[in-house]
Amino acid sequence: MHLILPLLLSAVLFALGVYGVLARRNAVAVLMAVELMLNAGNLNFVAFSAAYRDLTGQLFALFVVVIAAAEVGVGLAIVLLIFRNRDSIAVDTLRALADRDPPEAAGDTG
Repeated sequence: MHLILPLLLSAVLFALGVYGVLARRNAVAVLMAVELMLNAGNLNFVAFSAAYRDLTGQLFALFVVVIAAAEVGVGLAIVLLIFRNRDSIAVDTLRALADRDPPEAAGDTG
């Protein structure tokens, strides 16, 4: 099996995911882009697992799928709560949890 084809596809999927995270303003689209990046990593795990005839990569991919499912559940719950409170899920308008005044350095007493 040629290993370059799945790795190239994985790189393209990961690049599309990074673009989706950086360019999108909708929280659901950002979550979908993160899932795309996780699936690109899964494709790498499965490709190397098949190339080296080892099941470890497939077990890691299964673990990542389970964690991704939990992440989607929590992420969509957060998005729904934000939509209820703000009537918008635009990521760039969510500044309520931002630290506006960073704390002073520990050794800097003035």
